[in-house]
Amino acid sequence: MIIGLTGGIGSGKSSAANFFSALNVLVLEADELAKEAISKGTNGLIQVVDYFGESILNEYGEIDRDLMRERIFSDHTMKSKLESIIHPLVGNKILEKMAESTALYTIVEVPLIFETNSMKNYDRILVIDCHQSLQLERSTRRDKNSQELIQKIIDSQCTREERLSIANDVIANNGSLEELESKIKETHYFYSELIKHD
Repeated sequence: MIIGLTGGIGSGKSSAANFFSALNVLVLEADELAKEAISKGTNGLIQVVDYFGESILNEYGEIDRDLMRERIFSDHTMKSKLESIIHPLVGNKILEKMAESTALYTIVEVPLIFETNSMKNYDRILVIDCHQSLQLERSTRRDKNSQELIQKIIDSQCTREERLSIANDVIANNGSLEELESKIKETHYFYSELIKHD
């Protein structure tokens, strides 16, 4: 079973993922897998350079992430092309890591499921939800960024309502880390029972 774990910035996705990991669940981070898929020496990198040209590389022969971000956010066709290269590679990496794992199920931490319309990649979607005031407070404290910048990031993501509309399961994370850990344990038990009776 593959669970897509998502939530807005500062919602507590990473803390939730760490608690799942401590319960011997296989936890994968989609952003990290995407970086691996197009790292130096990979077939993914060759495909990206074929399309974008060598100017997309930095002096070390790796993708210049700032330049890539600039290009894809100003050109929707380029963004779609990059996704069409990366998504299948990430899907394969998830399957490889699951094949090597003895865990009961897999959690994939993904910031943007609604935005990328990738709901079909998961058996269930778990949303970590919290009040927007808490998102601002946590993210500002963690990233040492201004509230204005964090608010811009929140505004660029899908709305809380949109994210909740794709959820099979929701964990409200408006309290302490201990409360979150307790809810993760309950959810883990629920998933384990689902798999047992599948």
